[in-house]
Amino acid sequence: MADCLDDAREPGKVLHETLELLQQRVFGLCGGYADCNDAARLVHDPIHKLVLDRDPLTGLGLASQPTLSRFENAVSAQELRAMTHALADTVIAQQRRRLRGRAPRIIIDLDPTDDPTHGQQEFAFFNGHYDTWCYLPIVTTVTFNDEPAQFAVAAVLRPGKAPAALGARGILRSLLRKLRAAFPGATFRVRLDGGFASSKLFLFLEREQVEYVVAMASNRRLEKRARRLMGRARVLSRQTGETAHLYGETRYAAKKWTRKRRVILKAEVVRHPGRPPKNNPRFVVTNLSDRPQAVYAFYCQRGDVENQLKELHHGLEMDRTSCSKFRANQFRVLLTLAAYILFQELRRRAPRTVCADAQVVTLRERLIKLAVWVERSARRIVLHVPLNFPWRSTWRHLACAVGATP
Repeated sequence: MADCLDDAREPGKVLHETLELLQQRVFGLCGGYADCNDAARLVHDPIHKLVLDRDPLTGLGLASQPTLSRFENAVSAQELRAMTHALADTVIAQQRRRLRGRAPRIIIDLDPTDDPTHGQQEFAFFNGHYDTWCYLPIVTTVTFNDEPAQFAVAAVLRPGKAPAALGARGILRSLLRKLRAAFPGATFRVRLDGGFASSKLFLFLEREQVEYVVAMASNRRLEKRARRLMGRARVLSRQTGETAHLYGETRYAAKKWTRKRRVILKAEVVRHPGRPPKNNPRFVVTNLSDRPQAVYAFYCQRGDVENQLKELHHGLEMDRTSCSKFRANQFRVLLTLAAYILFQELRRRAPRTVCADAQVVTLRERLIKLAVWVERSARRIVLHVPLNFPWRSTWRHLACAVGATP
């Protein structure tokens, strides 16, 4: 990422190199310090100086809040684009090494999320769906084969009134090109929620020869097609006294579509104690040939993307987009994504441990928020870790997994 940035400062007046500023922000996010204002408290922190390759006790202090703010606001659109590609290339290259270039199936998920704004942020607009002033970033993840892990590869900030599909084709086009180069022969499957359903997107996916499963909003024509299936679901629900699900399919074309496509119908009658039964028909557009129930079950697996978004929001404060400039806020989103990629790699190195499925907050509390005694001599720096603490064995395992010598 640092190689993508052009440092226009006078070399003789530079105390903090671009790489160091980037490291300070990313490692600060990993440690739970999401804002530049935290720099005042960390300026002489021994461990934060150490991860920037400075002497932890007598080394130069870290950059101040004004320096970091100028750094964030100096980024250009070209640099943002280059850093976005650099992050995606890094994740894909790492997974290619891990899988040795073999991945029969790769699943791509795109999901928009709300980022509430408070102040005079550029391109922040009121969004009626979320009932707030906000940005609408879009996050992209990839899943390899049948693995449960979803790896974040891109995060793009968008204006608050952006339609859900804005930028989706560009993101998919670039990502498919990168993945096809890294994993030749792989089958690609795209999974999207109802906000992305449009004729242009379906045509794009079909031209790219990828499989897709895309939710679609209900309308009178689709509800009419599902009427008979809903009737059977209501009968089944009355007989069992529980929530009932039935699945079917139809061929359907909206007015703007050039042809009919396969639509999976889910007829659901929801029952809660003390409430009347509620009809809940759902629809999914797909070019898969699997049974309707299997297609819908695959679509429901995209719910894991919501967990990724919660981690980005609550674990790493991706919504701390408080700069007045839109580009600076996009830079903050990329810094958050970089920190999240580090945590994902840490979690991947922890199989069969208590941290194998841990979220960002848990990983931070168990592995990073650890008191040590820093000792420096003429030849070496020693961090004395406590002899006993709750996650000692997991900490040692992960330290060795990322290169430490026991």
